[in-house]
Amino acid sequence: MSFSGDVKKELSGQISGARHCQIAELAALMRFCADVRYDAEGNGRITFRSDHERVVRKYRLLLNRLFKVRSEIYRDESGKRALYCLDTAEPETVRKILRAVGEGNAAGFPSAENARGGQDILRRACCRRAYLRGAFLAAGSVSDPSRSYHFEIVCGEERMAEDLAVLMRSLDVDGRVVKRRKYYVAYVKESSQISDLLALMEAPVSMLNFENIRVVRNVRGNVNRKVNCETANINKTANAAARQISDIEYIDRVMGISELPNGLDEMARIRLQYPTATLNELGELLDPPVGKSGVNHRLRRLSRIAERLKEGEGGIF
Repeated sequence: MSFSGDVKKELSGQISGARHCQIAELAALMRFCADVRYDAEGNGRITFRSDHERVVRKYRLLLNRLFKVRSEIYRDESGKRALYCLDTAEPETVRKILRAVGEGNAAGFPSAENARGGQDILRRACCRRAYLRGAFLAAGSVSDPSRSYHFEIVCGEERMAEDLAVLMRSLDVDGRVVKRRKYYVAYVKESSQISDLLALMEAPVSMLNFENIRVVRNVRGNVNRKVNCETANINKTANAAARQISDIEYIDRVMGISELPNGLDEMARIRLQYPTATLNELGELLDPPVGKSGVNHRLRRLSRIAERLKEGEGGIF
C-alpha cells in the first residue's frame, strides 16, 4: 500500500468522540462525494459515491452514529469505473442530515465563511480538523516522503478549494490553491506543515512515519552537501597544486630553480617534492616553518615569475 493509502487507512478508523466533530467530518465527506436530488414532492435522496470502499464505510459509520441510519453499500459498475455507493432516501432522515451539515447555503454544505469561524459547524478548531480529515479521505492524497513532499485535496470547484485553503490557514497551515486542468487543488508542499496536517487530522502513526523518513532525508541531504563541499574543496586544491607545479616546472626549464632568490627556490623544491601536500603541510616542511599565508604568498610569486617568463619579460624579481 502507498503512503497515502496508509494515511487514509489510519484516518478511516479515527472517529471523533464529540458529536459536533462527527457532523463536521460527515459534512466534508458529503460535500465531496454526495449527490442530493429531490423528487416532485420535494423529498430528497442522498447518494454517496466513492472509488474507495473504506471511505463509504466511514460515511456509513458516521450516519449510523449520528442518525441511526442503516444502509447497505453496493457497487455501481454502469460508468467508466466501478464506484462504491450508499443511498439514503427516507425523507425525514434526509432533512435531518442536511440540516446538520449546514443546509441553507447554495450547496447545502459549509462555505468559506464557515471556515473562518462563526455560529456554524466549523466554529471550533476541533471541528475544522475533523472537516479536513473528511475532505482528505474523500479527495486527498499525500506523496511518499521518501520521494517528495506534497499534500493535496482535489476539488471540482474553485470555491471548494478556496474554502479548504482558508480552513488550513485558520489552523496555521499555509494552504494554497492551483488550477490543474478542469480541477482546483488545495495543496501544501512544505514538509513540516504536511507533518502538522497529519497531526491535525489525527493520524499520529502516519505522522511519526513521515517524520522518521523526513529526518533520514535531511541527514542524507546534509551528508551529501558536506561530501559535495569537501569534494569541491579537494578538486580546487588539486587544480591549484597542478597549476603551481606546472609553473615551477616551466621556471626550471627556462632558467633553473637554483636561480630563484632565497625562500622561493626552497618553496619550489618542496612543492615539487610534495605535490599533494596542503599549504599548512608545505609550511611545516620549510626551514624555518612558515604559516599558510606565507606559503600562499610565495607560491603566488612563483606563478607571477612563470607568467613574466612566458611573456618574455625581464626583471622577474
